Amino acid sequence: MVARVGVVAVVLGTTAAVAPGQAALAAAGASGTAVSPSPYAFADDARSIKGARSTAEAVLLTPGTAYKSSLPSSGKVSYRLQLDATSNAYVSVTAVPSPGSTVSVIDGLKVSVQDDDGTSCSDDTANFGAARSPHPVAAWGRREISPTKSLCQEAGNYYVSVERVDPKGQGSSPDAWDLELVAMTEPRTAKPGPTSAPGVWNSASPQPLLGEAERRRGGAGFAVATPLDQGVWRDDILPGQTLFYEVPVDWGQQLHVTADLGSSASGGTVYTPGALELALYNPARGPVADVGVGYDGDQKSGSLPPLPPVDHANRHAVIGQVGAMRFAGSYYLVAHLAKSVADSFGDGPFLMTLRVRVSGEARGGPDYVGESEPKGVFEVSDQDREAAAEGVAGGDDTAMRVVAVGGIGTGSALLVGLGVWTVVARRRSAG
Repeated sequence: MVARVGVVAVVLGTTAAVAPGQAALAAAGASGTAVSPSPYAFADDARSIKGARSTAEAVLLTPGTAYKSSLPSSGKVSYRLQLDATSNAYVSVTAVPSPGSTVSVIDGLKVSVQDDDGTSCSDDTANFGAARSPHPVAAWGRREISPTKSLCQEAGNYYVSVERVDPKGQGSSPDAWDLELVAMTEPRTAKPGPTSAPGVWNSASPQPLLGEAERRRGGAGFAVATPLDQGVWRDDILPGQTLFYEVPVDWGQQLHVTADLGSSASGGTVYTPGALELALYNPARGPVADVGVGYDGDQKSGSLPPLPPVDHANRHAVIGQVGAMRFAGSYYLVAHLAKSVADSFGDGPFLMTLRVRVSGEARGGPDYVGESEPKGVFEVSDQDREAAAEGVAGGDDTAMRVVAVGGIGTGSALLVGLGVWTVVARRRSAG
């Protein structure tokens, strides 16, 4: 269980929840003092381990446990998994460059999984985008059991390899990056399911959700992502800052998201490509899709590409973003504003609006044999829906969730107090 600590900002005329990792920003904003964006918030119970240069010395990753490690500027580091012959396994690696580092155009993170004979099971790459702004990015590795696959199907040791994509590229600094690793397992289904992806689904992009926006403060990492449900949500974001949100999406439901970036009052006009990047990750923290929004000081908008309804059979799709919509659970929205925006438009904060639509009726999922690890990660519970409606982590101690999210009434933005509340533990230990 991962305990969350939230901070409540009491404002004259307004009550607003401040997400974990954002208290310093709130206090500095009230005093008019400029601060750097908050660092990435690792899971509170993340275990520190060292990546091995040789697979012979690779540390074992236990599914459902979060780990903190480090990636040197060059070369691979390896970790080990012990897997059975029936469960699917996923391992997500989040790279966290320091805010003061620099990256090349194609720099990023590569994650691959191999069996004990060196056979490749999967590989995935995540990049920083056109703005060359260092920020947390995640890639995933997979070992999938399937009647259509012949490789990586046996029980035994598997190895997770992590490396940088372009450490010696022009503009890349040789800093080591922090890593957060989380492995998860998905049990087999009781009956064999389809061996091909659904052939037809509604790929039309709906009208972005309208209505008055409510304030909801993003978290500083996957483990402290702020729950959202369908609605229009507003947040402040600083150049160089990354904010995390999570949306419960059940079996049979489709997710549509549009991000708006408000105009600047600075008078700047220099165009910044990919100034606002919005990325979507699935419940295993595997990348699904992203959109980059360029900025020239005028209001801009961008939407994630159309995504299929969540379906177990999506895993058989050739297209990666369809295949990633393979299970129900919390889908993560990660928004990053390029640090170069400050060069032309000032330190901000800038107003960001997320228009989140979850369409379709929830239906029953596959009949799994056994439990996932961590438990419940590939399902949506009533507790998850309640947390999304209220904007705070779900848990057993609902009495602690006493703060409404968003503005109540109007009034001065004078910060008059901060109170620290220990919010409930999540039932998913990986966050």
